[in-house]
Amino acid sequence: MSPSDINHLSHPCIYGGGRDYSSSHSERKFGFMKWLSKLFKGGSNRGRVGRHHLPEPSEENMSWRAPSRASDDRARSLKEKELGHAMELSPGEDLKRPKAHQGYDWGIDTDEDYSKGLDDSLDSSAYPPYAPAPYYPRDYRICGGCNQEILYGNCLGCMDSYFHPDCFRCHSCCYPITEREFSLSGKHPYHKDCFKELTHPKCEVCFQFIPVNSAGLIEYRCHPFWSQKYCPSHEYDNTARCGSCERLEPRNIKYYRLEDGRSLCLECMESAIMDTGDCQPLYHSIRDYYEGMQMRIDQQVPMLLVEREALNEAIVGEKNGFHHLPETRGLCLSEEQTVTSIQRRPRIGGHRLIGIRTQPHKLIRRSEVTAILVLYGLPRLLTGAILAHELMHAWLRLKGYRNLNPEVEEGICQVLSYMWLESEVMPNSQNMPSTASSSSSSSTSSKKGVKSHVENKLGEFFMNQIVNDSSPAYGGGFRAANEAVNKYGLRCTLDHIRLTGFFPM
Repeated sequence: MSPSDINHLSHPCIYGGGRDYSSSHSERKFGFMKWLSKLFKGGSNRGRVGRHHLPEPSEENMSWRAPSRASDDRARSLKEKELGHAMELSPGEDLKRPKAHQGYDWGIDTDEDYSKGLDDSLDSSAYPPYAPAPYYPRDYRICGGCNQEILYGNCLGCMDSYFHPDCFRCHSCCYPITEREFSLSGKHPYHKDCFKELTHPKCEVCFQFIPVNSAGLIEYRCHPFWSQKYCPSHEYDNTARCGSCERLEPRNIKYYRLEDGRSLCLECMESAIMDTGDCQPLYHSIRDYYEGMQMRIDQQVPMLLVEREALNEAIVGEKNGFHHLPETRGLCLSEEQTVTSIQRRPRIGGHRLIGIRTQPHKLIRRSEVTAILVLYGLPRLLTGAILAHELMHAWLRLKGYRNLNPEVEEGICQVLSYMWLESEVMPNSQNMPSTASSSSSSSTSSKKGVKSHVENKLGEFFMNQIVNDSSPAYGGGFRAANEAVNKYGLRCTLDHIRLTGFFPM
C-alpha cells in the first residue's frame, strides 16, 4: 500500500439532530389507519348504491335552482326514506360490508372486531413490521481497531476503515504504526522492519538479511540435506566448512581445527574417532557384521587410522584401485608400504586439536590385502561406513574377484556401506539382503549403544550422500548394484559378478 493511502484526518465528528423515531412511527400508523377507514367507507357506500340501484344523477337533472313544490313532493318523500335508511346503517355497529366473490352479503361487526381486523391487517405478512435503519450523522466513524466511536481528534483512514492513531498497530509487534509508510499483508498492517523480519530470509552463517542481486532478487545458497541457507559470498570468503557433514561455520559458533587443516563441527566432534586404538572395537563389530551375512573374512587385515598426508602418500604408492575425489577417506592397500598411523588422540587446546602422536608401520604383503587405512577425526558412523566399504574391497580380492571395472567394484562396496549404515540408523528396517540371517542382526545389535538424535541424523546424511553421489563409479555404480541386490539378492548378485564381471540385468 502506497503512503498516499493513509489519510490523516483532523475534522471532529459532527453530530446532527435526529428525528423522533417513536413519534414518526405513530404518525405513519395513524395515517395508514385513516386511509384504511376511508377505504372501508367507500366500499360500504358502493354497496348501498348497488343494493338499491339508485339512479345516477345526470348532468341535465342537476340544477342550482330550487325545484318546484309540485314536481318535488314525490322525490322528497323518496329521499327522506333513503336518508332515514342511510342513517340507520351509518353507525359502525350496523355497517354492512360485502364479501368477495359472493355478491354483496351483509354482516354486522362491532368496534372491537373492526380494530382487531385493522391490527391483523397491519401485522400480516403483506405489511411487515417497520424496522427503521440505524441513523448515523454524516461524520459518524467507528474505529477499526477498538470498534469504538471516534469522538474527537485526528483519525487515520486506511483499508476502507478509520482508526484512532493509537489503535493502528503492527500485527507483529503490536506497537502503533507512526511512520507514513508501512507494509500490508492481507488485512494486517506491519512496520516495514517487522515485515522484513518476518518474510526476508536471513543468512544462517552471518545472521544478516540475505542481500538482493543485481536483478533485485534474493539469491542464496541452501544445503540440499541440512537446508542451511547462506549468502553466496560465504562460499569463497574462507568461511570454515565441516569436513564430515559439510555445514558452514556460523559466526556465533567455533568449529574445531585439526592439525591437517580440516574443520570439525561440534556435533561431529561428539562421536569423532581420533586414534587407532579407539577404532578397533568398531572395526571388529563390522567384521562380525560381515560374518553374520555369511561373508567371513578369515585373514586378519591390519586397520590403521592415519592423517590426511599419510593417506595421500599411500594412494600414490598404490598401483591398483580407484579413488574417490576430491578427497579420499579410506584405502584398501595391496602393496607393501610404510605408513604413519596415529597412536594417541590429540588434546584440545582452545578450539584446536594439538599434540597428536604418530608411529610408522611397515606393512608386509602376505596376501592380496596388506592393510586398511581410514582418515582420523571422522564421526563414528562415517568411520564405520568407510570401514564397511574397504572391507568389501578386501573380501572381493581375497575371494578372487579380479579385474572388475570401477563401476562394479565401487558400486557393490557402496551397497555394503549403505547396508551397514541402515542397520545402525534403522535397526528394525526390513530392507535387508536375502542372504542376511537372523543371527547377524542379533550379534550386531547387541554391540550397539543407544545413539542420540544428532548421531542418527548424521547417519541419515551419510546414507543420503551415498544415494545421491554424482560420480559415475561411486554414485552410478551404487544405484546399479543396489537395484540388482534388491531384485536378486546379495548372494546371487555376487555370484553373477564372479561369472560375468557385471551386475545381473
